Amino acid sequence: MQSGISTHVFFQHRLHAGLLDALHAAGAGTIEVFAARHHFDYTDRTAVRDLASWFRSNDVRAVLHQPIYLSDRADSQWSRHVAANLNIISPEKAHRILAVDEVKRAIEAAEQVPFTAAVLHLGLRGDAWDEPALEHSLTAIEHLKAFAAPLGVRLLLENLENDITIPEHLLEIVKTGHFETVGVCLDVGHLHLARPNSEPIADSGVGAAIALLGKRIGQVHLHDNHGAFGSQNDMKDEHLWPGEGTIGWPALTEKLAALPASTPGILEIACDFSQTAEAVTRKAESAFRTMEELATQGVQHNM
Repeated sequence: MQSGISTHVFFQHRLHAGLLDALHAAGAGTIEVFAARHHFDYTDRTAVRDLASWFRSNDVRAVLHQPIYLSDRADSQWSRHVAANLNIISPEKAHRILAVDEVKRAIEAAEQVPFTAAVLHLGLRGDAWDEPALEHSLTAIEHLKAFAAPLGVRLLLENLENDITIPEHLLEIVKTGHFETVGVCLDVGHLHLARPNSEPIADSGVGAAIALLGKRIGQVHLHDNHGAFGSQNDMKDEHLWPGEGTIGWPALTEKLAALPASTPGILEIACDFSQTAEAVTRKAESAFRTMEELATQGVQHNM
């Protein structure tokens, strides 16, 4: 698995070359740029040009994460206490149109930035799976795929904390829509939080997800949390560094070894405003090293 990291770790900061340098210095071969106007303003031509220049000057693969906030003035209104509100499959048609248009604005940055993929969210936390959810998903994906493909951007659907995006339903969506080029971003932290009424699984369900989705998995999100098997009130998508929660990383990493070695494993870590860029570099280096060691142990174990 190729080492990667998301700029989500610097989400409260305006993204600039120095922060990208810190992620590259840690050994990231892929950087996922989180689209949010206060962080990376994809509507600002200067910000887009500067980001494009950095990626042209560095041997790093670029991936885009769709915006998750819909606001006329996202730069001034965002705070860490605001819940995600951009929903491309909203029950309300007007909201769906606004949300898809906002995602298109972000993808449009690929005219300059060499983004190879864009991660999409279908629905919000707790959303239910039903016929309208399927229909709205098919429509949104078809529309965004037609927009992204000429820019060389592959869409990746992420499994979230909702019933719409469990692996089985993601597979149904791509098969129903005949979306042969649309892939999946497998988020192991979200898998760990899934199905709170089920028994814990050593690999957090990663093995079953890989068996189901196979080659459709285009990248993996790596982060930790304390799971779904304690108090319901304690369930949080904490986005911790691997090893800081209750995910069983040895078993999980062994299952991830089934994916092609070129698959990006993206650390998607929560931002700590007080944490320096140098500290992030050190923690990312350590996480990459640990994941590599676990992967090597898993290969030896299966020999």
